[in-house]
Amino acid sequence: MGTTSYAIAIGSNRRGRHGSPEAEVAAAIRALGAVSVSPTLRTAPLGPSNRRFANAVAIVETAEEPPALLARLKAIERAHGRRRSQRWAARVIDLDIVLWSGGSWGEAGLTVPHPQFRLRRFVLDPLAQVAPDWRDPLTGRTVRQLRALLLTRRPLAPR
Repeated sequence: MGTTSYAIAIGSNRRGRHGSPEAEVAAAIRALGAVSVSPTLRTAPLGPSNRRFANAVAIVETAEEPPALLARLKAIERAHGRRRSQRWAARVIDLDIVLWSGGSWGEAGLTVPHPQFRLRRFVLDPLAQVAPDWRDPLTGRTVRQLRALLLTRRPLAPR
């Protein structure tokens, strides 16, 4: 397989080995070897956590298939001190594959595009800054269009 591109969502809402949530995001970006990075945004948490998040999106180019990249993301999370615990809990770092230039991928434990990315401003806002014209392989809509739909709260029916 040749080199493909991935959009990786990055989030942190807890201090870790690198310092503040923003410092954790910056360290993860360095570890990823990103070719393009959005600004880091401060966003409200989902779920029971009351700590605000630092969120960004990085574009990564690699020859890795999605499962191999996922394994690398999990290794980066572990290196940052991330331990899997309660869903929606505060976390030092969270790395998710959002989109892949290869289209879609589905297997146990990994679905690309990320099933919830179309509903999350904390993903779509930074993603629109680095890849506004990237198309969702399931709906055919661009990131810019998905963000506009989310902002106006219109349904996301496939085209």
